Amino acid sequence: MSRAGQQTFIYDNPPAIAAHASIVGPKEGRGPLADWFDTVLSDDLLGQKSWELAEMEMVRRCARDAICRSRLPDEAVQAMLGGDLNNQIIASSFAARTLGMPFIGLYGACSTFVQALVIGSALISGGFLENALCVASSHYCTAERQFRFPLELGTQKPPQASRTATACGAALLNGNGDGAVLRVTSGTLGRVIDLNITDANHMGAAMAPAVFDTLAAHLSDTGRTADDYDLIATGDLGWIGRDLLLALAEAAKLAIPPEKLIDCGASLFYQAQDAHAGGSGCGCVASVSCGWLMKRMEAGEMKRLLLVGSGAMLSPTSSQQGQSVPGIAYAACIERSDP
Repeated sequence: MSRAGQQTFIYDNPPAIAAHASIVGPKEGRGPLADWFDTVLSDDLLGQKSWELAEMEMVRRCARDAICRSRLPDEAVQAMLGGDLNNQIIASSFAARTLGMPFIGLYGACSTFVQALVIGSALISGGFLENALCVASSHYCTAERQFRFPLELGTQKPPQASRTATACGAALLNGNGDGAVLRVTSGTLGRVIDLNITDANHMGAAMAPAVFDTLAAHLSDTGRTADDYDLIATGDLGWIGRDLLLALAEAAKLAIPPEKLIDCGASLFYQAQDAHAGGSGCGCVASVSCGWLMKRMEAGEMKRLLLVGSGAMLSPTSSQQGQSVPGIAYAACIERSDP
């Protein structure tokens, strides 16, 4: 593994995405990407006693699906890298307890899945692991209880608010990857960017500057332009945040053709589904990536994808104390090659 510029890793031995799996809730399963997900839940409680237990079970199922598709025995998985939005990332850590594999807990808010891809790929390319399971989840009801208001209050959201996706995505990275067509070839670490956005509902405005900063760093470090990618997929800026990102790029004279830029949060729901500014949550970019995007690449529709995951690094405590909302973003380049 080598470095390019200030923030980017080049994986000289790029790990393959040997398998991937996606699960979404009932509302997400009625959206425009419904046919691309592996599992659409009929009950977002998953037969559990609490929403938190339901999210843990969703993580466990998604992780097991990815492992089974990789044809690796459970005991051969050397590390699980993952996180969620719950305090102390309990959905991921409790699922790892059940799965019984080594665990690296991560927290990058909604950017966690891409953060896991960047770190997992570095560990494999550097020779420290042979494989790694990258997973991230979110659940509408657990996030609402923690970050906003209990659902029972029926609190109205402002138009700029996003809807936390009930979703999970998992990808099994393998240093060998015989037969796999997708590989993670580079990853860019992000900086925490804070433009003093104090509206905790306005995730798109808080995260767009961080996405722009990481995207600009990746292109500068690698010497590439947006034209070198078939698609740049962000997550989760929503409809408003995507427009803000394009405005930031235009102001900086960084050419990003709008037709090459999609956002996972803006893609997950129809606007008529009353998701306000779009989808958000760790599981949004994870499920859309492991469902829609990776399957399109495997079908030959794209050869090179830049996945830029974004996160709002707030907590209930920081919001209650009147702090602004910092943003973070990580980027991973995924390329298709013949097996």
